[in-house]
Amino acid sequence: MAEPFSVSVGVRGYETDSQGHLNQAVYLQYAEHARWSLLRAAGIEQTDLLDKGVGPVVLENTVRYLRELRAGDETTVSCAFVWGERKTFGVEQTITRADGTVAATISSVGGLLDLKERRMVADPREYFRALAADPAALGL
Repeated sequence: MAEPFSVSVGVRGYETDSQGHLNQAVYLQYAEHARWSLLRAAGIEQTDLLDKGVGPVVLENTVRYLRELRAGDETTVSCAFVWGERKTFGVEQTITRADGTVAATISSVGGLLDLKERRMVADPREYFRALAADPAALGL
């Protein structure tokens, strides 16, 4: 099985809290950055989704903080979509320090919102597959 998609992210000083740790909310920003980076790697831009009248939404996030991250740390953030048969899909992500230590895991549930009807589309895989230049990058 191929390695999941990943993107490098350096921890910046302004992202840390008063103890010098990466602020807890920033982990979700890193996860979001990796998700959009994966979509772009598959050939999907945000405007492509908007032109189709849909937008991705996050319905649930579970973050497990395992090791601290500090300013100057270099990380990789992995991202893999997990497709089911319903309106929602999963996204599994890991934030790993340069030394291989897993700093956090993020499990998300997402969907694709019809921006006119304000309802989830029945099969988000269909939209992503149609828009992607490389559907395999998304596990499709």
